[in-house]
Amino acid sequence: MRQMKLRHAADVRNSNVDKVIVDGEHRVRLCNYVDVYKNDFIYADMEFSVGSATATEIANFALRVGDVIITKDSEDRNDIGVPALVRTTAPDLICGYHLSMLRAKPSLAIGRFLFWALLAKPTREAFSNAAYGITRYGMTLGAMKNVVIPLPDLPTQKAIADFLDRETARIELLIEKKRQLVARLAEREKALLHLMFSQIKAKRWRTRHLGNLRNGAGFPVELQGNPNEDIAFFKVKHLKTFGLDAAITATEDTVSAETARKLRATVFPVGTIVFAKIGAALLLGRFSMIGRPACLDNNMAAFVPNKRMIDADFCLLALSQIDMATMVQPGAVPSLSTEAFYSYELPLPSLEEQQELVSRFRSERATLSSIADATKTSIERLREFRAALITAAVTGQINPETWSRRGTTDRRLDQIEAEMGA
Repeated sequence: MRQMKLRHAADVRNSNVDKVIVDGEHRVRLCNYVDVYKNDFIYADMEFSVGSATATEIANFALRVGDVIITKDSEDRNDIGVPALVRTTAPDLICGYHLSMLRAKPSLAIGRFLFWALLAKPTREAFSNAAYGITRYGMTLGAMKNVVIPLPDLPTQKAIADFLDRETARIELLIEKKRQLVARLAEREKALLHLMFSQIKAKRWRTRHLGNLRNGAGFPVELQGNPNEDIAFFKVKHLKTFGLDAAITATEDTVSAETARKLRATVFPVGTIVFAKIGAALLLGRFSMIGRPACLDNNMAAFVPNKRMIDADFCLLALSQIDMATMVQPGAVPSLSTEAFYSYELPLPSLEEQQELVSRFRSERATLSSIADATKTSIERLREFRAALITAAVTGQINPETWSRRGTTDRRLDQIEAEMGA
C-alpha cells in the first residue's frame, strides 16, 4: 500500500487560540484538549468552553466537517497524536490550544480515512517516537508533518472508512451494553446492602449511639515492630467512597516516629474507620478503613470500633447507609458535625449476627464481582479487537469487502463472547 508523509495528505496547522477572553474579539466556542482526548468524534451540540478569537484566528481554525484534530502536547508520549474527527460543526466552533488541525487535501485524502489512519498502530507508534520531552511531551509541527501514513487511492480510502465506520460502531454498541451491565451490577450491590439494613431496622434491634461504640479514639496506641519506623500520614485525598476490602495502606506521606512523639500525635490502629470532617461537600460522605497504623491530618476524624460491640466491617457498611448531608454544617468551608455523627443511632444486632450478615453480603457481592470482572475483561478484549481491526484495514491486511461478506466480525465477536462465558 502507498505510504505518504502527512504534509502531502493534509494541511497541518497548530492552533494558538486559548481560553482567555479578550475585549474586542469575537466570542467563540473552543474545542479543547479534553474534548479531543475523550471523544472519537466531535459534534456541534457538545458542551464546549467559551473563548474569544480574532477574525484571522477564526479564518484559520474554524472547524469544518471532515477535519481531524489531534493532541500535540501531553504528560505521556503515547497520548501525542490522539485524533478526533469533526462530524458536525458550527461557525463559532474553533480548534483550541494544545491541538493541531488536519484538513485533508481533496485530491489525495479523505478526512474520515485520515482519522482511522491516525488510529492505526504504526501511526500511533510514529507519533510516540517523534515526541520530545522529559516530564511533559510535545511534537513540533515539522515532525508532525513528516509522520508517514498509509494512503491508498481515494476509492479505497472511502471503502475502508465506510467499513470501519460500520464495523467499529457495532463493536462500540456491544461495549456500551457491557458498560451498562457493569453499572447495573454496581447498583445491584448497593441495593443488596440497602436491603440488608432495611431488614435490620425492620427487626427493631436495640439501637446504640455511634459515640458509645467507639474505643479509645482519643488515645495513642503502641506501634508494633520498629518503634523508629516512619508512620503513615493519611489525608482526605486518600479516602475511598465505599466498600469492604478497601482499607487504605499506600501513601507517599509519612511522619517520623520521633516527630509523632514530640507532637503527641495520635497514632490510630489498623481497623480504624476514618472520614473527612472538613472540606468539599462531596468528600464529607467518604469513609475508609486504614490498613496500617497512621496519623491523620486535621481535616479528618477517626472512629475506632469497640471490637466487643461492633464488627469493623459491619460498621463500615453501616456508615455507608448514613445520609451524611444531614450532618453537614454549611459555611465558607463545609464541615461535618462530629456531634451529630456520634449521636447517630445505629440498629445493632449481636456481634455474631453482624459477622454473619457481613459474610452473607461478601458472598453475594463476590458473585456480582465475578460477573463484573468477566464483563470488564470482555470490554478490554473488544477494545483490543477494535484496535487490531482498524490497523488491519488501514494497512491493507484485510479486504473490507470480503471481510464483511463472510461475516468475519460476527464470528470474532461471538468468539470473544464465548471465551468470556467459559
